[in-house]
Amino acid sequence: MFRGKKYVESAKKIEKGTLYDAAEAMDLVVKTATAKFDETVELHVKLGVDSRHADQQVRGAIVLPHGTGKTQRVLVFAKGDKAEAAKEAGADFVGEMDLVQKIQSENWFDYDVVVASPDMMGVVGRLGKVLGPKGLMPSPKAGTVTPDVAKAVKEIKAGKVEYRLDKTNIIHCPIGKVSFGAEKLTENFTALMGAIIKAKPAAAKGQYIKSCVTATTMGPGVKINGAKLV
Repeated sequence: MFRGKKYVESAKKIEKGTLYDAAEAMDLVVKTATAKFDETVELHVKLGVDSRHADQQVRGAIVLPHGTGKTQRVLVFAKGDKAEAAKEAGADFVGEMDLVQKIQSENWFDYDVVVASPDMMGVVGRLGKVLGPKGLMPSPKAGTVTPDVAKAVKEIKAGKVEYRLDKTNIIHCPIGKVSFGAEKLTENFTALMGAIIKAKPAAAKGQYIKSCVTATTMGPGVKINGAKLV
């Protein structure tokens, strides 16, 4: 695979095969970021579970101490007082059947997170085939199906992130921006990893954290010593 000159130069700062402590890794990630924009710092964690089994799923959500550096656009399905509360909490879009029709007829996806009150799930369920593949379907486990939609909106706006296994048993999650600096990134990393470790399924056997890598949008990956985290 072709790599640009800046990437190659950045990669030289990282020792191949070395597993870094979290603080060292975040320091390297910041130092190896060369893009002209404020790159997102992502975390990729491979777990020793099998996502094909329901009792080995790992999924949840957490409000990062310093947020993600990105303002999430939130769509809320709610009515009455809950709809008004969602608007006051800062929701970008609030509605009922009107939003369902807009999504179905216009293929509309100008939002990052979907929240719904439980009484609206009968309506939202019609969008399963549309929202599901994009990871936008509200879920009680992620805290996006809740009677307190206003609280959910506030948490998402404050930097709440959802973590979930993909088909290859890896969790991909943003933990901030390069501009945060190593200290804040380390605190966000520690909070997220704490949540992932706490969510370990009872059915999981053997080594839980198989590998842990952090990288910026355009930069090389830095391996983190996962053994020290469990």
